[in-house]
Amino acid sequence: MFRTALRNVLAHKARLLMTVLAVMLGVAFVSGTLVFTDTFGSAYKNKSAKSFDHVSVAITPDGGTRDNDGQEAKQPDRLTDSLLTKAKDLPGAQSVLGSVSGFTAVADKDGKLVGGEWGTSGSNYFPGKDGKDPRYDFTKGAAPKSAGDIALDSRTADRTGYKVGDTVRYSTDGPVRTAKVSGIFDTDDGSVIAGGSLVVFDNSTALKVLGKSEYDEIDVKAAAGTSEAALKSSVEKILPKDTDAETGASLKADQDRMIEQNTSAMSQVLLIFAGIALFVGIFIIANTFTMLVAQRTKELALMRAVGASRRQVTRSVLIEAFIVGLVAAVAGFALGIGVAVGLESLMNAGGASLPDGPLVIGPTTILTALLIGVVVTMLAAWLPGRRAAKIPPVAAMNSVHSSPTMRGLVVRNTIGSLIVALGVVMLFMEDNYVKSGGAATILVGVIVLTPLLSRPFIAAAGPLLKPFGVTGKLARLNSVRNPRRTASTASALMIGLTLITAMTVVAVSMGSAINKMATDSLKADYAVSMANFQPLTPKVHEKLEKLPEVEASSALRTTYGEADGSYGRVTGVDPKAFGKLVGLDFTSGSLAGLKGNAALIDKDLADDKGLKPGDTVPVKFDDDKTVQLKVAGVYKSNEMLEGLFTPTAVVDPHLSKISDQQVLLKMKDGTSGKAEDAVVKALGDNPAIKIQDKDDISNEVGGAINLMLNMLYGLLAMAILVAVLGVINTLAMSVFERKHEIGMLRAIGLDRAKIKQMVRLESVVISLFGAVLGVGLGLFLGWVAGDSIAGTVTTYSMEVPVGRIVIFLGIAAVVGVLAAVWPARSAARLNPLQAIKAE
Repeated sequence: MFRTALRNVLAHKARLLMTVLAVMLGVAFVSGTLVFTDTFGSAYKNKSAKSFDHVSVAITPDGGTRDNDGQEAKQPDRLTDSLLTKAKDLPGAQSVLGSVSGFTAVADKDGKLVGGEWGTSGSNYFPGKDGKDPRYDFTKGAAPKSAGDIALDSRTADRTGYKVGDTVRYSTDGPVRTAKVSGIFDTDDGSVIAGGSLVVFDNSTALKVLGKSEYDEIDVKAAAGTSEAALKSSVEKILPKDTDAETGASLKADQDRMIEQNTSAMSQVLLIFAGIALFVGIFIIANTFTMLVAQRTKELALMRAVGASRRQVTRSVLIEAFIVGLVAAVAGFALGIGVAVGLESLMNAGGASLPDGPLVIGPTTILTALLIGVVVTMLAAWLPGRRAAKIPPVAAMNSVHSSPTMRGLVVRNTIGSLIVALGVVMLFMEDNYVKSGGAATILVGVIVLTPLLSRPFIAAAGPLLKPFGVTGKLARLNSVRNPRRTASTASALMIGLTLITAMTVVAVSMGSAINKMATDSLKADYAVSMANFQPLTPKVHEKLEKLPEVEASSALRTTYGEADGSYGRVTGVDPKAFGKLVGLDFTSGSLAGLKGNAALIDKDLADDKGLKPGDTVPVKFDDDKTVQLKVAGVYKSNEMLEGLFTPTAVVDPHLSKISDQQVLLKMKDGTSGKAEDAVVKALGDNPAIKIQDKDDISNEVGGAINLMLNMLYGLLAMAILVAVLGVINTLAMSVFERKHEIGMLRAIGLDRAKIKQMVRLESVVISLFGAVLGVGLGLFLGWVAGDSIAGTVTTYSMEVPVGRIVIFLGIAAVVGVLAAVWPARSAARLNPLQAIKAE
């Protein structure tokens, strides 16, 4: 039986080619993902390990972490020069280093922010006995020595073109400063490797400009012969209250775990899409083996007649699948290595700047790739093999191409209907996870019901095929001749378009919801904030409110507190200007009462505590002081406006440091280039400050959504490509199966052009059937997902992107035409006389 299976594989190389390609692409996606994430993780671990070379024991604030940018409120200074001196004098301590870091925006030569909004930071240069800081390896110039000097990382210097001696503009909390580049250095800092920027100041300047009164971390290096554990024991004896000590090995292990978690999360996302591609491939494999088995029915029956058991017949088909799967898996793994290299190049081209490192190909990756390819292929081939083994030998020898029995379709339709019914029931459950499961269940049910759905769809397409005459009629009849085959071919395309349509509906609807929210919530023309939304110095508002172009302005001064026991955001505003800057949807009360010790509260808090205008609500701030505030109005909250609003004078006494979260501006002549230029100039063309109008706010969120959507389109393209291979494979094998019939058609006068047209129309009908089904299911899944989102995003409502859906259907039609090129050409080239003699 093994020799028979091997002979069959070699005899049907061309017909198995598309199956091999489908499995190969799926395996390549999986193995490429695993190789890429292993390589990426290993390189990052090696890079991060170097940053711990100077750390034997790290001292941090209690609960703090390395490179902590924030300051803890109401805490005395702990990591001071005094502690640093004590650590330096400990037995077994070779050197001590104090580090600070914080947001530092650098402007390029065009005045634009370098390094992105979240990856731009500043740190200190802390020289040791040798005058060097082990964190920075200077390649040009020297370390900064005064407030007028800074040093830049080499990646930022390359991007911006800055050289030693150039003047650079930077900002940390609002005001723009200038300094000269004293040197350029290499660093293993993770944010720089990921595309950010790093500015280094001398130690005293760093503490001043970054607003630090103490170090974020003190690192102690052990002398030769002293273990980290022994040094940690010594350090623990001098620790101030509320500080921790941790060994460098422990910190490195934590860093490695974090890198593993991040790469694992990335890997899981990519593997989901690889799984989708493989799932689509299952339909192709099952289709191929079903048709191959059907074409060899007489041969299999003869084998049964001479003594082969059902098990042996099934095993023969599975051996074929094993060989095909193994070949595809090996080829897919080799292609996957190329995919991994391509992913790295693509991300580097996009500015990710991944760390350099050797390609990591682990034994687990190799085993996983081989197992996936073989197991998926054998599972998909098992049902056709089992079905072939169940045909009685005598019945099989009577007809080479026996039609599938209707009984199987009845059972399949019954099962599919029950699955869909179960999914519908799950949709009515309150739990969102159950609803998601219900949507997935319905998708599976529709896949099972696809043969039943194919007949009415193709019948409905009849009028569209009429203009093509006899070829249109033949294409329609061929499409419904074998509902199972048509269903399997269409399902592969349907799955990809279902996911694409659902994601597009949610993304478009979410973008519209953000636009509506910005339009309804903001009357202000501009919102001014730090680029990374860190606190903004009050000096920004002081400058802007004096501009002659500004009609009204208010700083939003945010803190947190407990309103009658409910912890939430408390925002201080200018009560006189606030009404001109925002559009609050009041359910009761108004802005008129927002003066003195008064507050506006959201409807959720009002309903929860039974509050109404005129009532008094106790608000306990983070400094443990409580203020009684009179409710002036109740409004409906959204993602832009939420929490409790009160005059700034109420909030200020409870802040350890006065700072604003945002400044809202209403311009006398509305938004314009002139108005924005006035704001930019007033702030000194500051790279650290972001100035946004309503469109900018919407586009920032919408741009992120579209970027994610485009990435998902790219990932799902693999599934669509596999589906296209399925259409080609089915048509090619169908043409081979219908040699005799095509020969008869040629003999009675159907020319080659008409034969090609018939095959093309059949391909287009099957592709459009899968596309229409996929778009319909995608709209349904988009509605289910939107129903969950609407509970949290108040302005969300489902929008159908008609233009994009038309494009999807157009692409499906093109897919049908392109997929039919090879099968149609093969059909047209058949010799009529030889085809008529074919069995």
